[in-house]
Amino acid sequence: MTKTHKYTNHLINETSPYLLQHAHNPVDWNPWSKKSISQAKKENKPIFLSIGYSSCHWCHVMERESFQNHEIAEILNKNFVSIKVDREERPDIDEVYMSAVMALSGRGGWPLTVFLTPNLKPFFGGTYFPPEDTPGMPGFKRLITRISEIWKQPNEREKIIIDSERLSREIKKRSSSVVPGHGHQILDKELLNNSVFELKKSFDQQRGGFGNAPKFPPCQAIFFLLQDYYHNNRHESLEMVTSTLEHMYSGGISDHLAGGFHRYSTDSKWLVPHFEKMLYDNAQLASVYTLAYLVTGKNLYSNTAKKTFDYVMTYMTDGSGGFYSAEDADVEGKEGLFYLWKQGEIYQILNEQEADIFSHYYNIKKEGNFPYQESYHKGMNILHITGDLSLLSQKYRIKEDRLQDILDTARSKLLKSRDKRTRPFLDDKIITSWNSLMISSFSLGYQVFEENLYLSHAQNAADFIIHNLQDKDKRLFRVYRSGKRKYYAYLEDYAFFIRALIDLYESDFNEKWIFHAESLTQDMIKYFWDDKKRHFFNTTSSHENPIVKTISLNDSAVPSPSGVSVEVLIRMGRLFQKNDYMKKAKQILQSIKNHMSDHPRAYMKMLLNVGRLVYPDKEVAIIGKKNSEQTKRMIRTLRKHFIPNLILAFLDPEDKHAQKIHSKIPFLKNKNLINGKPTVYVCQDYTCKTPVTSSEHLAEQL
Repeated sequence: MTKTHKYTNHLINETSPYLLQHAHNPVDWNPWSKKSISQAKKENKPIFLSIGYSSCHWCHVMERESFQNHEIAEILNKNFVSIKVDREERPDIDEVYMSAVMALSGRGGWPLTVFLTPNLKPFFGGTYFPPEDTPGMPGFKRLITRISEIWKQPNEREKIIIDSERLSREIKKRSSSVVPGHGHQILDKELLNNSVFELKKSFDQQRGGFGNAPKFPPCQAIFFLLQDYYHNNRHESLEMVTSTLEHMYSGGISDHLAGGFHRYSTDSKWLVPHFEKMLYDNAQLASVYTLAYLVTGKNLYSNTAKKTFDYVMTYMTDGSGGFYSAEDADVEGKEGLFYLWKQGEIYQILNEQEADIFSHYYNIKKEGNFPYQESYHKGMNILHITGDLSLLSQKYRIKEDRLQDILDTARSKLLKSRDKRTRPFLDDKIITSWNSLMISSFSLGYQVFEENLYLSHAQNAADFIIHNLQDKDKRLFRVYRSGKRKYYAYLEDYAFFIRALIDLYESDFNEKWIFHAESLTQDMIKYFWDDKKRHFFNTTSSHENPIVKTISLNDSAVPSPSGVSVEVLIRMGRLFQKNDYMKKAKQILQSIKNHMSDHPRAYMKMLLNVGRLVYPDKEVAIIGKKNSEQTKRMIRTLRKHFIPNLILAFLDPEDKHAQKIHSKIPFLKNKNLINGKPTVYVCQDYTCKTPVTSSEHLAEQL
């Protein structure tokens, strides 16, 4: 039976799950469009802009409290043009107005609440507002009533417009100051060494991670520290990595039943997470744990990576090959409820021995271990590891191997039971940049673990993007859902997808990926590069750019778009011997040296790129029959080594495309089989060591 709704607004024809969640609010929501902006100008009404995303807990709270409130809806509908934006679809709009709110209040977050003039200039904003006044926070109803009253007074409205112009100038000024000139700054080891020392200062020696609560998975910092350990054998760097990874794995931020990780920890112990699970976090964390395994050989890291891959394959993969965006934190308005357990439930599902051991290992208590924030958390437990297998072995007089089997059985039973619960909402839109992070991660997983399933998931997702998120002119798009692609891709999408295609090529050596990457690199420069700034903008002339075009140099939850752009310029520049690519990469890095030096934690991706220049890439060419066991042995030997800055090319002399590959990839020039055997050339700065024809000699050179 079709559900009938009392209200339906202009969001009903959108494809974004977040926008559709608001399609039956009494608020007369509009999508961001020329039509809704024209309406504001025509009616001379201020715009109420609300930005969020589907797995945002406080977005749901504000919807329930305010946007489903008929009295509030009536005030908004009468006095404002209300526009709702999914920040994951439109990062360009989100970034501009987040800057405005940060300038106004000194802090930001979601839901983002912004009031604009009809000319899209912001004049007031914040994040979550309760419906009525609370101590220290104005109520949303009073706020919109007051703004509407002021707007209707011509003199006061003129003051608002003047203030909005001033704020817009400030946002433009901040945006342009991001790029502090183009002097020929020297990029050296001192910059990298100082950044390691700065990380050490903020490192939590007791619990891992950096800084205090809240704690986010510091993926780019871990990549940077692994690079430093490789080049400088600095054991402190590796210790910061292993401590952080082990505390994250043991904590409540880890899903101990299905695998994967929650968004971040609200405390410094990694115990209480915000429970949403994002594709981009799990893609990066799977890569982090895979590399940590490659460096240390610890099974804990390989098992964690594999469980994360399993989670994505089981719960986050579309049948057509793409990856979904996120799973919500809430079920029926209660955050984390899907993941929490009462002790009694565990004893009902498991036998007594299993339940006893499981409870000791995961700190399950009758009174619960959740710091009580809401009434429904009382008596609830967050699974987190506090037990020690050796101590449990002594306590229960059971060998550790057998204990591990008991825990595996218990986890399997509890997962089967949990999967029968009402699942959190799944945001099933497919985003090019986030899918690209997962393609890179699955490619790495295949290289290290030799699991063909990982490779096929990476290949299927790349094919999905090429066939569904590019038009006949090969123009890339950002988002796909319900059979529709929407919005021209941003710099983030181009850069991440190019990197994913390089990673995929280095996995299966199918030349179609690397040639597609080269075509997209040329497009990325054509659409986003600015010769005056000597930087990449986030948007193109095809995008609407309210107030200002932005440049993103520092990392956020994902590596900075400009940072990944620099990485692909270096990798493609080395492989295709394109000096122009290398020149652009150096210009960007040199122009922000002072920023990297002053705030290294914000610029980890850029510092990784500096490492690619200071510690030159190893360039490896493999010449051999793709299906030959000898060739496979050489490839396997190469992949056993952690080499952070690797440029890899492959040529099968018997491939029908060999001539084309040879001519298009200059790095492969004059590299042939020796004595008819698979041959590997290990080079640095285009100077090659003696080519080797055995995996033993290759291991020695590496």
